[in-house]
Amino acid sequence: MSEKTNAKVALGEGGIYDARTLGAPKMVVLGLQHMFAMFGATVLVPLLTGLDVSVTLLFAGLGTLLFHFLAKGKVPAFLGSSFAFLGGYFAIAPDGDKALLPYACLGVACAGVLYLVLAALIKVFGSAKVMKFFPPIVTGPIIIAIGLTLAPSAINNCSADWLIAIVAILLVVVCNIWGKGMIKIVPIIIGVVGSYLVAAVLGRVDFTTVAQADWIGFPIHWEDTVFSLIGKADPSLVVSAIVTIVPIALATMVEHIGDISAISSTVGVNYIKDPGLHRTLLGDGLATSIAALFGAPANTTYGENTGVLTLTKVYDPRVIRIAAGFAILFSFSPKVAALINSMPAATVGGVSLVLYGMISAVGVRNIVETQTDFTKSRNVLVAALILVLAIGVSYSTAGAIAFTIGGITISLSGLAVGALVGIFMNAVLPGKDYKFDDDEGAETGADFGNSGKRLEKEKKTEE
Repeated sequence: MSEKTNAKVALGEGGIYDARTLGAPKMVVLGLQHMFAMFGATVLVPLLTGLDVSVTLLFAGLGTLLFHFLAKGKVPAFLGSSFAFLGGYFAIAPDGDKALLPYACLGVACAGVLYLVLAALIKVFGSAKVMKFFPPIVTGPIIIAIGLTLAPSAINNCSADWLIAIVAILLVVVCNIWGKGMIKIVPIIIGVVGSYLVAAVLGRVDFTTVAQADWIGFPIHWEDTVFSLIGKADPSLVVSAIVTIVPIALATMVEHIGDISAISSTVGVNYIKDPGLHRTLLGDGLATSIAALFGAPANTTYGENTGVLTLTKVYDPRVIRIAAGFAILFSFSPKVAALINSMPAATVGGVSLVLYGMISAVGVRNIVETQTDFTKSRNVLVAALILVLAIGVSYSTAGAIAFTIGGITISLSGLAVGALVGIFMNAVLPGKDYKFDDDEGAETGADFGNSGKRLEKEKKTEE
């Protein structure tokens, strides 16, 4: 194997830039960019639920490193806070009730165990038994819906200050399209820092919390962990939390498969075959359970970072691990966390607007490159139901579909409803012509052969 081939394999074949070419300093900057990309959404979940921001950062970093270890260090994915479980937290611990949050976290920890069950089934029976339920006509629309359902949060953040948001968007676009060298591959961090500085100069940033924060602090607080329930837990609350929250994992596991397909499509490598879907599910599930036990939100593979991969074309997993290291480091510094947390909402919104759009675009590309046949009514119906339910339910007044079983109310998000209905409709409608084969990249929901050719063409163009 040639030295050039070795370099490509090191970052996952098909990547345009490799670590050897970039060098350590640029890799660190790229890691910071990934950290900034995940930060806004990751800290938003604890802010909404009442969980601790620092412990969230700590277990986002540790969870990412655990995921990479279990996935043989091959998949360039970052694990951040999952929005899918927000309904569960709100149902068990309304208004961020500190006394009830450990019960919600217990439910999330049990939900993570469901990932392990599915991972074991895939290991025993093979991916084909599971992936036949997730053809491109299912995973493509789900990926599109992930980006579109995230869009309102980006718009809401932009609405806080459209001038700052537009500065962030323009910087990302200009750097990515017309930038040269390093400028071209770090548009996100330039957009974040540039718009942050503009906001600071205009007096639109409040640094009060930064001045008051300590430099060093331990992020974990025992009274906020699940372990604090030992010996004094309320059995009815335990059961309610588990029954309410565990079913959400059915949807998030589908999201996981969609995310891995999206990353595979972006990089041009079949990660469902190698290191295997059972390994990525195991990493995601364990990271979620461990994080929840210590009072952090559920983890999930982050679409924001997939968007960064698409923009930068730097696919080396080591860059993601550097980002995880920064997240862990910052979790021990309340002052640094406060500095980043003081970032204007419009800055986060502007950058997110681009990244969320990139996620949906990847979903569209999956459908196009796998040549999904939309002349078949069954395929049109499956895609239509996924998109309409996922988006419609999310934007409805209730924001979810709730039903009661045994006196316990279970709430499913729009994405959960759309995904579950899409999987069911695809399974029961006649005319299926899809057969999964993990030796063929196209069968995972992305045409990796075409992706590889596309990436090589882009590389030659840039050279």
